[in-house]
Amino acid sequence: MDKTDARKLKHGELTALRKRAVTAVQKGESPESVAGMFGVTRAAVYGWLARYREGGWGALDARKRGGRPPKLNAGQVEWIRQAVTSGDPRQYASPLALWTCKSLQTVIDKHLGVPLSKASVCRLLNQFGFSAQRPLWQACQREPQRVEQWFRGAYPAIRKEAQRIGAQIWFVDEAAVILDARGGVTRGRRGKAPTDPATGTRSGMSFISAVSRRGDRRFMCVPGRVNAKVFVSFLRRFLYGMDQPIFLIVDGQPAHKAKWVRKFVDSTQGRLRLFLLPPCSGENNSKTAETTGGAE
Repeated sequence: MDKTDARKLKHGELTALRKRAVTAVQKGESPESVAGMFGVTRAAVYGWLARYREGGWGALDARKRGGRPPKLNAGQVEWIRQAVTSGDPRQYASPLALWTCKSLQTVIDKHLGVPLSKASVCRLLNQFGFSAQRPLWQACQREPQRVEQWFRGAYPAIRKEAQRIGAQIWFVDEAAVILDARGGVTRGRRGKAPTDPATGTRSGMSFISAVSRRGDRRFMCVPGRVNAKVFVSFLRRFLYGMDQPIFLIVDGQPAHKAKWVRKFVDSTQGRLRLFLLPPCSGENNSKTAETTGGAE
């Protein structure tokens, strides 16, 4: 795509172009993609972002000249964005593993030699279209390659075998609920938190649920935790009334791999077979059911 020569644009056109580009970045587009959309250089977009951070929308007015120069140039703004999007704070000797405005402020001062206030860093992140978000939990033992192999190889083979012998595929997982959990907030005098009387006894309940590819559901509620004995009890109930072989896909919880469970599965003489998901990828149980749902 041909680059736009901003020098040939009228002041009003250039001002509008700058504001549209900055707005696009604030909405989540990367500066590189914005540069391609508007036919300008990447350096120009980062320069406009630096102008906006220092002086707001008025600083993008093409007719205005002079004023206090921005603390960050286009190259430094680009470096900051790349650090946040593709880097780990610990790479820059930060004690935190997640980015905060305070940690980014320290990194900018240490690596670029530019002291910025926390408010300036927050404005810069907002300018990039970034917002504070709760990170998703993911086990460090997770192996993406094995998960990919599951979807591309193991699961298609399970489906093919199920179709060959006329078996149903079900997905099983467990969840626990704390019955004495406290929620909500209330008002009280400053410095003196209200009390909520309770027995002090902690109690909970576990749920074992199974769902088929057709959307059929079975579940069981039990007090306490799910162990091998409880899981075998669930399997006995689950098989009741089933007139087809069952392929059960479960995660690697120890209860699913226990000796009692293997012994029970062997005793069904082929009516029940268990298949394990890759380590630390239990969410793929529901993902597999959703993306491959339909009639058996």
